[in-house]
Amino acid sequence: MKPLGPIPAGYDAIDGVLAVGGKPVTHWVEQAGGTPLFLYSADLVGTRVAELRAAMPERLALHYAMKANPFPPLLTLMAGLVDGFDIASGGELEMAAKAGLPLDRVSFAGPGKRDGELEAAIRAGVTLNLESEGEAARAIAIGEKTGVTPRLAIRVNPDFDLKGSGMKMGGGAKPFGVDAERVPALVRTVLASGAEWRGFHIFAGSQALDAEAIAGTQAQTLALAGRLAEESGATLPHCNLGGGLGIPYFPGDTPADLALVGERLAEQFAKLPDVLAGTAFCMELGRYLVGEAGVYLARIVDRKVSHGEVFLVTDGGLHHQLAASGNFGTVVRRNYPSAIATRFDAPVEEEASIVGCLCTPLDKLADKGGFPRADVGDLAVVFCAGAYGASASPAAFLGQGPAMELLV
Repeated sequence: MKPLGPIPAGYDAIDGVLAVGGKPVTHWVEQAGGTPLFLYSADLVGTRVAELRAAMPERLALHYAMKANPFPPLLTLMAGLVDGFDIASGGELEMAAKAGLPLDRVSFAGPGKRDGELEAAIRAGVTLNLESEGEAARAIAIGEKTGVTPRLAIRVNPDFDLKGSGMKMGGGAKPFGVDAERVPALVRTVLASGAEWRGFHIFAGSQALDAEAIAGTQAQTLALAGRLAEESGATLPHCNLGGGLGIPYFPGDTPADLALVGERLAEQFAKLPDVLAGTAFCMELGRYLVGEAGVYLARIVDRKVSHGEVFLVTDGGLHHQLAASGNFGTVVRRNYPSAIATRFDAPVEEEASIVGCLCTPLDKLADKGGFPRADVGDLAVVFCAGAYGASASPAAFLGQGPAMELLV
């Protein structure tokens, strides 16, 4: 049998069935009207935010990166839990506005912003994290044309990355941000334009579980912010330190030591240079806040044996959970945490693969894992489904359509 990833804390069983929000998932499936279903726990999201605030210095604000999960009820929940939001497209700006989020607490990062997106953000009072000198020139020109003062920050491409991160966002040639050595000149251009200067966005990497590496990168980030502010000859109103905190997905993964990260950051804040004395700092987190608070449920519609191997065929698949299938940037496929939700506390009885309903061998949610015997009608569950699931998967593939979503 191939090992399964670790099931996150906070889940238990009621009468042998996986429970979320104090009720068995069968209840929520009935409420939603069937499967496949993404189920998100408001309690688990709130607990995660509270744990993070308790561990981090009080000076550090928390921002939610909408790209992780833009489900509207979840955005409404997050509005009462975090200090700001980060978006990556004009579409996400529309979602934020529709959800009633305070747009003056929203920042917009991402390369390739179109003029229409820039204008919409400027008119809405959103802070633009500029990715290039060209984008800066376009934003300034749009501000002059509309008569609205743009709120401009600069995304910095640092000369380091986050060691051990699942996705490196800095260091070397990148489509993201302005190379560090070119930042001071661009700061002076922004100031001379009359735009509202909003500071730096420095994101070196994400999905890291090594607390020492995260703390070390934050120290480098603060040193870089201080140096660039000095060279720019301008105070720094705000600095987004990026994210970095990952969640365990795979066998052998363990959570990052949150207390260590918080302690080290507090030490860094205690010795900031004068140029950063009045700077407001935030961390931008998405997956870490919501990833473990979500599960994906699919009903087993067929149980078949082929050449001695058991396949539990579900009504879901990679069109909803691309990452769990191993087709979202994973070099070596490893199993996400998964289980039979309707036999959650039953012992392992057999080796089986949980597969989807698509006509491709890539559609595999769990490969030769150890499960209780499951039959047609049982519910399979994939954990760590609260981030980069519904919105990061090809729901239209083969005409299958999206899964349902429910916040409880």
